[in-house]
Amino acid sequence: MSASSGIRFDSVTVAYDGNVVLDALDLTVGPGEVMALLGPSGSGKTTALRAVAGFVRPASGRVLLGDRDVTGLPPHRRGIGMVVQSYALFPHMRVEDNVAFGLKARKVSRAEIRERVGEALEMTGMAAYARRHPRELSGGQQQRVAIARALAIRPGVLLLDEPLSALDAQLRSGMLAELARLHRELPDVSMLYVTHDQVEALTLADRIAVMDNARLRACGTPRALYRAPADAFTASFVGGANLLPVTVGVAGVSFGDAEIKVATEGVAPGATATLCVRPHLVGLGDGPNRLTGTVGEVQWRGATHRLLVDVAGHRVMADVRELRTPPVVGEAVRLHFASDDVVLLPAGVGRG
Repeated sequence: MSASSGIRFDSVTVAYDGNVVLDALDLTVGPGEVMALLGPSGSGKTTALRAVAGFVRPASGRVLLGDRDVTGLPPHRRGIGMVVQSYALFPHMRVEDNVAFGLKARKVSRAEIRERVGEALEMTGMAAYARRHPRELSGGQQQRVAIARALAIRPGVLLLDEPLSALDAQLRSGMLAELARLHRELPDVSMLYVTHDQVEALTLADRIAVMDNARLRACGTPRALYRAPADAFTASFVGGANLLPVTVGVAGVSFGDAEIKVATEGVAPGATATLCVRPHLVGLGDGPNRLTGTVGEVQWRGATHRLLVDVAGHRVMADVRELRTPPVVGEAVRLHFASDDVVLLPAGVGRG
C-alpha cells in the first residue's frame, strides 16, 4: 500500500457508553479501489466511515491511510475528501467558493486555488455553474458541487456517505454513471462508499463489505457475493434471494414434497441447510427441479412480472419476462430452476 492512498482498519472497535457499534473491524481498501460498505441501518457502516474521517475515536484498534497511522489525528490533518447525503454546501457562497473552501483552509495560493477549482468543476461537469449559489441548483447539481469540493484538495482517499440517497431514481442513475466515470479518471484515489442500496454497491464497487450488527459479515467482489454468497444474510442483502429450508439427502435436497438436485459435498445426509436461488433464475412452467404452488401475488415491473408463489408454506419469488397473460392470485403454477443456479448455504434465514 502506498504512503498516500489506501485504507486499513486494524481490529477497529467503536463503542458509545459501553454499547459496541463497530466490533473489531479488519478490512483493507487498496489504492485506487472502490469499496462499498453495504448493510442495514445500525450495521456499523457509517461508524466505520466516520472512524476513517476522524469524527469518532476508536475504543481500540488502528486506522491507517497508506502506511500512516491516523487514529489519533484530527480530521483536517488526514487529507481526506468527504461527500455526505445532505451536500453540506454553504448557501451564502457561490459554487466556486464552496469548492475552494478546503483549499483556502489549507492556505493554498490563489493561483493554485483557481486552477484546482476549475479542474474539479470541469471534472464534475459543473464549470458553467461556478458563479451560481446552491439555491439556484438542482439536487443532482448540488451533489456534483459537493463532489467537486471533495476532489479539489486532491485527496488520496474519498469517503462517500449515502451520497445519492436524497436524489430521485433518475438522478441517482445518472450520478452513479458519473461516479463510475470519476473512478476511471482518478485511478489512484481510494473510495469508501457507504450505502444501503444494493444496486449502487453492485454497480460501482470493486468489492463490497457486507455489515450487520456492528460486524463484517462478508467481503468480496460483487459477482462473487452475488453468485456464491457465504451465508443467508449476505444472499438476502446482496441482490435479494429465495432462501428455502431444506433437508440434505444423498443426491440432492428435499423441500416439501420436491426433490431438488444440487451439489451437497461436505454436508452430511439428514442435515438441514438453506437453498439459495435468485428470483430471475426461477422459471414458470415445467422444467428441472420443479416446485408446485399457489400464486399469492403478481407484481408488474415493466419488463418483468414478479410472481410470489406459496410453496410448502414458504414464499418463492420468480421474476419472469413480462407475460401477456400472467397467472392470477389463487392459481396453481409450476416453477423450476437449473441445478447450476442453486447455492447451498448453512441453515438459517437471512434478513434484509
